[in-house]
Amino acid sequence: MSEHFISRTDAESNLLDCAAYLAERVNSVDGRAEAISAVIPHYVASGNVDLAAELANTVDDPFTRDRLLIVVAEKCAEMDDDEYAFQLAEAVEEPALQSQAFERIGLHKASKDEFEKAREAASRMADSDPVLAGIAARQSALGLEDDALKTIDDIEHAGSAVTAFIDIAFQRLREEDAAGALKFLDLAVEEAADIEHTEERSRAYCDIGNGFTEVGRNDRAIETFDKAKASAETLDNVHRDAFLSLAAQGFLHAGSLDLADRTLDLITDKTHIASCLLGFSREFWKKDERAEALESLEEAYAILESQHERETRDHKSRFRLFTSIAAQFAGFEKGERAIEIAERIQEEGERTSALTQIAAILTLRKEDEEARHAYRAITEDGDRVFALVSMSDAKEKNEDRTGAIELLDEAAHLAETVPQLTMRASAYNEIGKRMQDFGEQQRANQLFENSLDTISQIRDEGAKVGAVVSLASVAGEDFSGSEEASAVIRALIQRSLAAY
Repeated sequence: MSEHFISRTDAESNLLDCAAYLAERVNSVDGRAEAISAVIPHYVASGNVDLAAELANTVDDPFTRDRLLIVVAEKCAEMDDDEYAFQLAEAVEEPALQSQAFERIGLHKASKDEFEKAREAASRMADSDPVLAGIAARQSALGLEDDALKTIDDIEHAGSAVTAFIDIAFQRLREEDAAGALKFLDLAVEEAADIEHTEERSRAYCDIGNGFTEVGRNDRAIETFDKAKASAETLDNVHRDAFLSLAAQGFLHAGSLDLADRTLDLITDKTHIASCLLGFSREFWKKDERAEALESLEEAYAILESQHERETRDHKSRFRLFTSIAAQFAGFEKGERAIEIAERIQEEGERTSALTQIAAILTLRKEDEEARHAYRAITEDGDRVFALVSMSDAKEKNEDRTGAIELLDEAAHLAETVPQLTMRASAYNEIGKRMQDFGEQQRANQLFENSLDTISQIRDEGAKVGAVVSLASVAGEDFSGSEEASAVIRALIQRSLAAY
């Protein structure tokens, strides 16, 4: 039996400790790993790394344990407890995950200008390139350009060197140093030619091309996207069309519609063609070419709709793209068309996501009647609650706090009818958080107490712990509420003891 670290006294007075107390007493291996995983990030965020590490070590699943130790080690590096950070990283058993732990430590040390510590972390990795790239970027930010270039020389793989050059180029862009940005983009182009893997090389050229566009050198961007296109054309796998799509969108962004159309013609997979056309539509809209934007968006939808099941490589991606297209129609002031497309999406989760996004976008556009049309098309009460919350957020963005609170009140009333207990508790938490932000503390507390009462009815112990953690994160760990709420917390603890 694992050692326990949370006392009953603490559990009765603090929601996060209550969640951890319950997590320690979940009987199934998978359920316990899930529950502990929900708790640890919150202890880490508060700086309680010792308890977080102890709890991580009680997890029987080695992969989960390793991932949790990485989170704690990273926080220790952030807090400058370097010895403990390295100790925890060494305790990670899976080699790839251990390298990931040292990478995160090294990048934190680099961000704090502690380059020796960063290099020490890098030396313990099978591939030190990501940390060296981070060091180089930070050296450049400090004005140590020669040191940065020397660090990049130490990088073994061309792809990582390109990443460093691109990061520094965008750093210079933020500093409004166009000449400096161009210098490092040129270095990136030169280095990219040495990247061995075609997929990695294609992506690098696309990233560099976007950099040239940001600098305002569309001529150089077009040259680089042409390299990306040529590289992608040599591929004979599923990545070919994805990179051709990125290149086509890059050509358009750089001002060459002709090259964009030619590259689009090379794409064979309909999902990628539609994705590319969606990108085209957004670019046209930015340039205030609204007729072209709508035409491209309609074409994207028509092509995606025509894709037969046997032609589809990735059904999830296809359904997600339907959602993006529907939402984009709402953004393009075509709410009715957006709802029409969303209602035709065959996958329920994506259909709901599309309608929720549309309702929020139309609310933001102050098209409340059309937003209600999208809202009413959502079938499940639980999903409707979260749609109302999104619509409330849109009202707040429009500085209509009264309207935002009215929508939250409607959501709270509807939440009472949600049959799924975990979803109902989550709804109360989200609504309560916003009420709290609006200064409506009394109403927020009532919603948090409703959440707690709902949580007490959840049978799955892992899900129950996750719900308590969620409540703690929005209500505050020390939330106790009324005497009734305190009684619910004590009952939760007592039931966990009886079942353990």
